[in-house]
Amino acid sequence: MPLSSDHAKETKNSTTNKDKKNYFEVRIPKFTFENTRMNAFLVVSLIIFAFLLGMLTNKVLFLQEQNKVLLANPTPAEGDVAAAPTPLPVIKDLKVGKLPLLGNKDAKVTVVEFSDFQCPFCEKFFTETEKQLYDTYIKTNKIAFAYRHYPLSSIHPLAQKAAEAAECANEQSKFWDYHNVLFQNQTSWSPQTAEDVAQTFTNYASDLGLDTVQFASCLESEKYKQQVATDTADGDKAQVDGTPTFFINGRRVVGAVPFADLQKVIDEELKK
Repeated sequence: MPLSSDHAKETKNSTTNKDKKNYFEVRIPKFTFENTRMNAFLVVSLIIFAFLLGMLTNKVLFLQEQNKVLLANPTPAEGDVAAAPTPLPVIKDLKVGKLPLLGNKDAKVTVVEFSDFQCPFCEKFFTETEKQLYDTYIKTNKIAFAYRHYPLSSIHPLAQKAAEAAECANEQSKFWDYHNVLFQNQTSWSPQTAEDVAQTFTNYASDLGLDTVQFASCLESEKYKQQVATDTADGDKAQVDGTPTFFINGRRVVGAVPFADLQKVIDEELKK
């Protein structure tokens, strides 16, 4: 039996209504900001918010880690004493090496410096402190002062050659004069190549009145390479790990410290 048009229409509408019950249609309004200042303000605000949120997150994580540390290492109870750091040992019977000593070789106090001619901190000690040390203790024969080589070749590629040059100068009884020249001119020769610096070192020898033929031959032959290595090995045994390092009757003082720091230890040793 054919359906009437009204019935057909009803049926169609019923089917449509039934289909609508199977899903939801959500329409999201489209926002458009035509005001560019407003857009910039919103972007900046979002950036600031993200930054503050990141800081807050990091702070929370930090406090969590701190709490874990506190739980793992509780605060000592009253009366507990924290363990003091282990002091570095006094190095007894430290050799003074083969270079000439300054001061009184029979003095009650001996200061041994392990140094590197290319080290800027060693130059700082030479420029700012060594003269005070010389005037107060060496010139007055209160101490014996020894220099030993400790070239840090991994960071100072010319330090080994400079040490050998000083040994070659010592061969002509000019070690301390050459020592002074190397530190006084450190900024001049330090940037040079290994090839150029050999000539520069020979020029310094000439300025001091040394036999330059003998000096150049000595430097080229590397005849004192092993002597420098012996100093370095003794420094290693004494646990030297940087320059300058001083041993005052075996007591260690590290770095280009003020004169007062050396003076304190020297005076303590003189009073014993």
